[in-house]
Amino acid sequence: MPQKNILVVEDHPETRDLLAYNLKAAGYTVRTAGNGQNGLDLAARSRPDLVLLDVMLPGDMDGLEVCRKLKQDPRTRHVPVIMLTALGDEMDRIVGLELGAEDYVAKPFSPRELLLRVKAVLRRSIPHENQAEGFREAGLVIDFEAHTVLVDGQDAGLTATEHKILKELVASKGRVLPRERLLDTVWDTDFEGTSRTVDTHMRRLRGKLGPYADWIETVRGVGYRFKPAGKPGDPAQA
Repeated sequence: MPQKNILVVEDHPETRDLLAYNLKAAGYTVRTAGNGQNGLDLAARSRPDLVLLDVMLPGDMDGLEVCRKLKQDPRTRHVPVIMLTALGDEMDRIVGLELGAEDYVAKPFSPRELLLRVKAVLRRSIPHENQAEGFREAGLVIDFEAHTVLVDGQDAGLTATEHKILKELVASKGRVLPRERLLDTVWDTDFEGTSRTVDTHMRRLRGKLGPYADWIETVRGVGYRFKPAGKPGDPAQA
């Protein structure tokens, strides 16, 4: 299996060197950048398998803005991001997840925890063979193998995590998926997420599905269900 390429965007040289050392020792290929713009440029050129991104970057572009730009760029949209945040800074973690980050590691971090989280996120980025291959109805066209979702002919711009959530929902079309199951299958049991994590990503996913957002139903107190209802505006839906 080819080595995974990881991009570290961190402005403190000692932390950057520590991250690179531990990742290389674990068998990963590592590239580093010391500020947001260099990180974006390097990500667009090298197409890493994962980005480790510090929130507190110098200059006009902090890590949250870098994450936003990574998820807006078609070249890097599907690259998973792990945010490095200050211990106890819950707001940065929430905003990072809302912007499309897959996970976070709080500073000061344990090298062992960091490697476990990197491994878990990379593992989650591999498609599962038993999941749906695609879906097409009305103006919603999903090709999971090609990693594309079209809403009335336009690319919906889903992140890697949003693709995985949608894939789980489509594979279980008509059945309710509890939040706990989504945490296990999309994020897996190593991720210390909560139902709020699922709800945050679901809200972003619905926003990108536009007129088809209501096809993802909320089952209060349980979870979510994918239930296509025909083309929006059809008389049957009136």
